[in-house]
Amino acid sequence: MTAVDQLRELFHHIAAFLVWPVLLGLLGLLAAMLVSLGAFLRETWYRRAGRSLALERAKKALDEIAANQPGEGLDLRLEEKLQNTEREHWRALGRLRLAVRVGPSLGLMGTLIPMADALQGLADGNLPALASNMVTAFAATVIGLTISVAAYLIAAARESWVRADSQELAFHAERLLRVGKGKE
Repeated sequence: MTAVDQLRELFHHIAAFLVWPVLLGLLGLLAAMLVSLGAFLRETWYRRAGRSLALERAKKALDEIAANQPGEGLDLRLEEKLQNTEREHWRALGRLRLAVRVGPSLGLMGTLIPMADALQGLADGNLPALASNMVTAFAATVIGLTISVAAYLIAAARESWVRADSQELAFHAERLLRVGKGKE
């Protein structure tokens, strides 16, 4: 056996070892996307009814800061809370954006690894092994792309919500500052 053949054999073993983590990663990412989709649908329902639980919580936190810590430095405390809230929202969006990129990558890996076994089944004349591995390969592609599309659509909608909520919270904080200074 030549060095190139040994290298090919090593690559085949590494790829065979990776098939389970890749497929389990796809399933885990799919489960996470289903949870995200459920949370997104719930938030959509509330927003269509004119409510946002996250926005209400953030406004309440700003109100508590203004009520419990009035006076000098209130503007800095409100600004700090605004920035922390916005950072939390953007961090959640970052996880969705990660799913947009990781979904197709895992799907591609989940496609190519079984394809090697499918080609080996074809070479050996083992049609059931060929068919089984091809089904796995195409299913991995579909799941990976579905995860990516769902994550992209959810992230796009949530991004507009984060921008609108951040603007509304900034106006709310400004109102609290004016009330604190006696201008309203």
